[in-house]
Amino acid sequence: MSPSMYFTIFLLLFPILLLLIMRRRKLSNKLPPGSLGIPFIGQSLDLLRAMRTNTAEKWLEERARKYGPISKLTLFGTPTVFVRGKAANKFVFNNDGEVLGNNQPKSIARIMGSRNILELNGEDHRRVRGALLTFLKPEVLKKYVGKMDKEVRNHLKVHWQGKTKITIMPLMKTLTFDIMCSLLFGLESGDKKRETFVKYFMEMIEGMWTIPVNLPFTRFNRSIRASTKAQSLVMGLIREKREALLKQQASPSDDLILSLLCITGEDNKPALSDKEIVDNVMIVMLAGFDTSSVLLTFLVRLLINDPFVYAAVLREHEEIAEGKKSGEELTWEDLSKMKYTWRVANETLRMTPPVFGGFRKALKDLEFEGYLIPKGWQVFWVANMTHMDETIFPNPSKFDPSRFDQQTPVPPFCYVAFGGGPRVCPGYEFARLEVLVSVHYMVTMYNWKFCLNDNSFIRDPMPLQNQGLPILIEPKKSF
Repeated sequence: MSPSMYFTIFLLLFPILLLLIMRRRKLSNKLPPGSLGIPFIGQSLDLLRAMRTNTAEKWLEERARKYGPISKLTLFGTPTVFVRGKAANKFVFNNDGEVLGNNQPKSIARIMGSRNILELNGEDHRRVRGALLTFLKPEVLKKYVGKMDKEVRNHLKVHWQGKTKITIMPLMKTLTFDIMCSLLFGLESGDKKRETFVKYFMEMIEGMWTIPVNLPFTRFNRSIRASTKAQSLVMGLIREKREALLKQQASPSDDLILSLLCITGEDNKPALSDKEIVDNVMIVMLAGFDTSSVLLTFLVRLLINDPFVYAAVLREHEEIAEGKKSGEELTWEDLSKMKYTWRVANETLRMTPPVFGGFRKALKDLEFEGYLIPKGWQVFWVANMTHMDETIFPNPSKFDPSRFDQQTPVPPFCYVAFGGGPRVCPGYEFARLEVLVSVHYMVTMYNWKFCLNDNSFIRDPMPLQNQGLPILIEPKKSF
């Protein structure tokens, strides 16, 4: 090609190149303030360090003071926009799933599976959510109060009876794990699969909030390997239960896996693939096990710190116990009387939400508060940005269950322990059932008191109580 031809092509392309440069500069100017930091790593290590020293809220507040309620950074390998406040929560939770979709850090998606409800959008999300609610809705959960009652009483008999000192956090993890194994998997007490699964599960969740570098000896690598083993175990249970259904040796109401196996679509074919059943059973297990054990641990902690609230909770449960015969199980109607206890639980979740925050993904270029969020970027929200906002919750550091009285409803999108909008946690009622039954027997059968002066905690990423919260216990009555 002659030099004149090159020059002619340059003259033709120059306006296009100029427009692209100007557009890129214009888009760059519309991005939120802040720095993306080192590629891939960004501010991930800073956030994780702040969480492990329990200063993450302070770190984010300082960021908000510097950049405002919306800023850009890089977290866990992905460019991210951090949003803060009531309007941000509404933006995150009230979208239609076509603009801002479900998304978790790459580390969580890799460990928990790509077909879990936290990763799905649109019709897939609605289909899987509907399937889970066939088991998790109140009218179905009523059948399982007695089963959960037995698990809690058996736990107290095995792990509390005859002891004067116990460590609450690991015991609450044992309790919630046993409950989940029974109701989700149909694995009853004494089944060796329980012990195998808990080992894999604990290793699996350790690497969920990490930089997703899959190298030997990293937390992420250990979690990946544990996840593969745990998923294999669940897949084996699916095969066993499908065979039991064919032989009419099991019922859809026996546990969550059986319930999901029996759901069919309009074409009379299974509504969920085996992969979707595995991934979603795992995510429900995570929610019911880890978040509920944290709630129960910190509820005990806060009750011991507040004798007035503890006395009110105890009075509510003693009134229920007085109307029961010895050994009689709790009923759904009994749980409906535990209104004050559930307010206490909600206040505990407000002050110490088990889930620090979460992520969404921009499915296309979009704007928020005048700033551009490019397609493919993460949106990061944090519960305590509204939970501890004194303009929403006056004197936010005070433990005050009356905040959740029905007479004074909390403004929408300010209390987000269970999410909000159309994506509110489908396991809300299950968590309520799990906590209320557990608290009933713990407060009516035992007195508690601290045996450590230091009751501090960190996040990794869930709250971890110092030394697991050891307490002294004294039985009130025999089993």
